[in-house]
Amino acid sequence: MNKPSQDRIYSSVQPRSDFVFDDRVAEVFTDMINRSVPGYATIISMIGVLADRYCTHGSCVYDLGCSLGGAAMSMAHHIHHHDYQLIAVDNSPAMIDRFQAALNSSPPPLPITLQCADLCETEIRDASVVVLNFTLQFIAPERREALMQRICQGMRPGGILILSEKIRLPDMAMNELLIDMYHQFKQVQGYSELEISQKRSALENVLIPETLESHKSRLLAAGFRTADTWFQCFNFASMIAIK
Repeated sequence: MNKPSQDRIYSSVQPRSDFVFDDRVAEVFTDMINRSVPGYATIISMIGVLADRYCTHGSCVYDLGCSLGGAAMSMAHHIHHHDYQLIAVDNSPAMIDRFQAALNSSPPPLPITLQCADLCETEIRDASVVVLNFTLQFIAPERREALMQRICQGMRPGGILILSEKIRLPDMAMNELLIDMYHQFKQVQGYSELEISQKRSALENVLIPETLESHKSRLLAAGFRTADTWFQCFNFASMIAIK
């Protein structure tokens, strides 16, 4: 397997612009996400474990905002039976193209259906597992409630939603502490102060984090019977909601 290209996008001074999932980002995304999200490998691995537990025969499994397919591939390799359909959706052509190329060179145990589409307009049907792995944060806040409702409506009773997000804390001092700790984490990963500052500015109007309580309230209001956090490191967390 080829070594992922290193993320050097913000290593030199860049014109101010919003972050986009274009070819440049897709090329270095594997390195970027692993060096930018604490605990990412653990989350990906456990998504597969959870999917194996909750994927029911004849159902659909969705990876919404799949990027290069980390969560989808984890599920494909963990789910022990093959009586299900795995659907991966992303609105970035660059991500879908690279994911498809990876599937062509190393097919998973079960074929994955790729869709380049707006996940807010994607039909969710007969689902036992739905994953939004650091995806909802990039969707406009006013669209999030309707998306959660549609996902819940398209799921089987007992199905599971896995929602991973960058979060903010309601206490301002604690929120700033975790942000500072996170920036130190990125420095340990080899990012410079310039890279950290420029990427933060690029994401400022694109990635809109919310509190865990806001996420939980929305999930319960959408129709899930229970929801709670199973993983958190600094200001990154992953939740489980069960219909």
